[in-house]
Formats: sequence, C-alpha cells, structure tokens
Amino acid sequence: MNVTIQKAAKHSNSDHLVLVCTEKSKLNGYGLSKQEISYLKEQLKSKKRLCEVNQYNRRIYAYCIEENNKSYQTIEKCRKAGNTLLTSINNAKIEKVTIIDDSGNQESAFAVAEGMALGNYQFLKYFKDAKKKANSLKIIGIYSKNTSSQEIEELNNLVSSVYLSRDLINEPVIYLTAVQLSKEIQKAGKSAGFKVDVFNKAKIQALKMGGLLAVNKGSIDPPTFNILEWKPKNSKNKKPFVLVGKGVVYDTGGLSLKPTANSMDSMKSDMSGSAAVVGALHAIAKNKLPIHVVGLIPATDNRPGGNAYTPGDVITMHNGLTVEVLNTDAEGRLILADALSYARKYKPELVIDLATLTGSAQRTVGQHATVVMGTADSSEVDKLEESGFSVYERLAELPFWDEYNDMIRSDMADIKNIGGASAGAITAGKFLEYFTKDKKNENGYPWLHLDIAGTAFLDSPDGYRPKGGTGVGVRLLYDFLKEKAK
Repeated sequence: MNVTIQKAAKHSNSDHLVLVCTEKSKLNGYGLSKQEISYLKEQLKSKKRLCEVNQYNRRIYAYCIEENNKSYQTIEKCRKAGNTLLTSINNAKIEKVTIIDDSGNQESAFAVAEGMALGNYQFLKYFKDAKKKANSLKIIGIYSKNTSSQEIEELNNLVSSVYLSRDLINEPVIYLTAVQLSKEIQKAGKSAGFKVDVFNKAKIQALKMGGLLAVNKGSIDPPTFNILEWKPKNSKNKKPFVLVGKGVVYDTGGLSLKPTANSMDSMKSDMSGSAAVVGALHAIAKNKLPIHVVGLIPATDNRPGGNAYTPGDVITMHNGLTVEVLNTDAEGRLILADALSYARKYKPELVIDLATLTGSAQRTVGQHATVVMGTADSSEVDKLEESGFSVYERLAELPFWDEYNDMIRSDMADIKNIGGASAGAITAGKFLEYFTKDKKNENGYPWLHLDIAGTAFLDSPDGYRPKGGTGVGVRLLYDFLKEKAK
C-alpha cells in the first residue's frame, strides 16, 4: 500500500491540514490568521463545500459537511471530497496530511480519510520510472478525540485489502497464471493469518470437477482450486459463511472466440471475483473478526488450444449433473458450479459468489451497481443491500423466478450452459442454482449470486475508484460479515 492511515496524537502550525467542519465551526487553533478564517467562513457560507488556504509553507483545506445528515449519500460525499483533495495534495508534493475532525462527526472525518486513501492507489509495477510517477502522499493522519487507534487500524487494514484486490486484478496473465494466483493467495494468507489449501490438477481430477477441467483443456497452464479459511476460536457462527470467487485469470472466449473489437483488452480482470474473496478474507483476518469464513476459488484461463473444449461437448460436473456446452465463452459459470457444489460439504449458513459473469449484467445496470439474485431469505438480501449503501457498493436485485429455468433446459444433457439472447444475467444465475442443491435438485443451501461485470474494472476513473481494477466486493463483504460477527 502506498499510503498509511495513522492516528494523530497532535497537530502543529507547520502541518498540512484538512479541516472537516460545519458552517458553525470557529476554525480557531489551526494557525490561521483572522483574514484566512474570515475567507474560509465566507466560502463555506456560500455553499462552497471545499476550499483551500495556501500559506506557501503549508496547505490548509476545509471541507464543510452537511450538519445532522448522516445519510449514506452524505458519507459518500465525504469520501469523494477526500479523493478530490488528492490532486492538490500530490501536485504540491505533500507527503503527510492530517485530517482534523472539527465537526463532532467522527464518521465524516473517517470517510474523508477513506476516500483519500482509496483514491491514492496506483499500479506502477511495470513502469521503468515508477518512482517519478508515484504520488507524493504517504501518510494520512486522523486527529479526533473520539477515535481510537484500533478503529484507525481497522480502516487501514481494510484499505490495504482493497489495494491487494486491485493489484491482483491489474496483473497481466503473463505473470498471473492460475498457479501464480494460488501463490499470491498463499502470501496473503501468511500475511493476514488465514489458512490456505491449494488443490493441483490431479486433486481436481480426483474430485471430478468437470467444469473447471473442461475450461482448462485449451490452456498450457494447469488449473488450481483454492480453499481459504479464517476460523478463530471465538467465532460467533456455528456454520461458516462461504465466499466463492470466479478465478478466470484470462478469458479469450475459448473456441467461441470473443467477436467484438477490444473485447479481450481487459480480460485479465475476469478473475475479479476471486480478488474480492482474497481481499475480503485478508481484511477479516487482519482485523480478527470473530466469524468463521471459507473462501473457494477455482482458477484457470480460457484459451482456444488444440485440446480445447468445444461447443456441443457434454461434460459431467462435480455434483454429477451433465451440461451441454453451447458456448465456450460461458465458462465462468462452469468453474463456479464446481465450487458451489463443493461448498455443500461445509453445510454453510450462507454462500455468496462473486463473478464478472455476464455482459448482460453490465448492460443492465452499468458501472454503478452490482447485480444480485439468489435463493437466500429476503432478509439476507436486505442486510447485504444495507452494507452496499453503507460502503457505496450498491446492489440491484433481479427477478429469479422458476420460469427462467426453462431457458437452460437441454435436449442432450441435464442443462445447457447458455440460455439465449434475453435475460442473460438471470439465466446464468439459474444455471448456478442447480449446483447449490443435491443431485435431486433439492435441499439447496442459502445462496446469493453477485454479478460484478459492470463494477469490477473501469475504463476511466470514477472518483476514488481508479481506472482498471476497483476491488469491488471487498468493502461490501467486510461490512456485511462484520455485522454478522456482532
């Protein structure tokens, strides 16, 4: 992580400051002259929420929050304000800034720090002049009487986990093969303290994971199946929460080669679901949440090699169901299906999968929402949506009616892997549903499917969400499971 969030025990008249204030704030005690205080107050009264005083040897920024308004939109405005400040801070080559809560609203100051830290992310690994390109900001201090060091450390760990997720997404497949992804997961586990088991191809074959093996047939690199587990002695839950992440480290579409211009340019990001799971486990373990969580990540690339699986193939999955393959570019659901089937062994309280699964989801909601559907009780959807609002990773629920099952019935096998031109995001979800149940298509566990196709990777920055991998899902899952751990 290129920036660290710290608790500031004090501040001086030489520090670069960000004052999180209200229109009633007096702004005394920060080394401001009467004229500067008057200027700031005039600016803030004119509804200019963000303004700056340049004292040449230091900068003082003031951000005026909306009083008595703790809605999720207001907190998001604070995050965006923190990100907006970055341009001036980095242009001025400032290395350390202290955020001061002068509003009495600790959450707002935290949100400014969060947005600033998330926005400061850079992926410079492959630049020769990386040091020159690097942002100057290295330390964000938070000065607040009501804030503990533990709370700041929690935020720091969460942001570093988002950085980890973004780094994994941005790595090209020339480096991040399925095997290398497993090594990176093991590094993260060692760093944070969660357990990691990696199944090689022989073990995957023994488990008869036909979906993962079929997708991998065209690759020169072997697949892996990764099990991540955080199980502290003080876990509040008797049954684990299971997170499943799609780990397609590169997707050409296979023999059903992606047809449109530039459609492969960002396909290194087709493992964003797995990156979200790794980041979430990293944050949960780093902050020692008292909750038992398991992560499952099937990993491979999807290429049109000489032995690649083909349209028309019928494959047998881990749970014994047969699937007619009509499009090899509908590969993500095949590897997720084996993982969802494997999840049954844990008798989970709830399973959540994350995947850049369909262009249909992206076309439906764009880059500002993640699609959700599934079989879990509506109360679970409501709680996840609340977390989505809290961290501003919002969800849009799609219908999941039984009639959609008719669209994936096959004349050759139990089901087929595509449903047709319409309702593509929903039929992909209905395909996955079969693998949350037993062989008789009964006794399914509670499950939610998140299609992050629109939110996982951006072509241009959107506030503190950078161009490239966004790390979507990490903060969402952490907030949701933190509430479960209370």
